[in-house]
Amino acid sequence: MTATTRSGETNSRPLIAAGTLLGIGMGGFVDGILFHQILQLHSMLSAKLPKTSIVNVEVNMFWDGLFHAFTWVMTALGLAMLWRAGQKPEVPWSSRTFAGSLLLGWGIFNLVEGIIDHHILGIHHVVEKLGLSIYDYLFLLVGAVFAFAGTLLVRQGRQDSAASPAAMGRVR
Repeated sequence: MTATTRSGETNSRPLIAAGTLLGIGMGGFVDGILFHQILQLHSMLSAKLPKTSIVNVEVNMFWDGLFHAFTWVMTALGLAMLWRAGQKPEVPWSSRTFAGSLLLGWGIFNLVEGIIDHHILGIHHVVEKLGLSIYDYLFLLVGAVFAFAGTLLVRQGRQDSAASPAAMGRVR
C-alpha cells in the first residue's frame, strides 16, 4: 500500500519538517549534555563570564538552562509534528527521509549555533580554555557534513513510498 492522496501525490514535507525540528533539538541536547555538562568544556556565556566566581557560574547555569529549554521545545514541537505527519495518509513513512531530516536538523543546529555563538558573538567556544580554535571550525565542519548527508538521505527517500501509520490504520 502506498501513501498517496486522491490525486496520487505523496507529500514528505511534514515528515521532513518534524525530523528537522527533532534533529535541532537532539543536536542541542548532545551539545548541552556532552560539552556543557559531562565534559564541562564550556557554558553558554563562558567566554564573557568565566567560571571564576559563584555569580558567573550561576549566570552561566541560568543561560544553559534557557538553552536546554529551547532544545526541549524544539524536540517537543518535532514530536507533535511527527505525530501529525503519521496521521496523514499522503505522507510516505520513509526511514531515509526521517533519518536524513534528523541529520539535516542537527547540522543546521551546529551551523547556526556555531556561527552565531562561537564566531559572531564569541559568547563561548567548543573548548573554552583555547578560545576560538580548530574545535570551533570542526564543529562547523561536522554541521556542514551532517546537513549535506541529511539532504542526500532526504533526496534518496523520495523513492520510498511506504504508507504512513494513518494509511495503514494504526493511528486514528
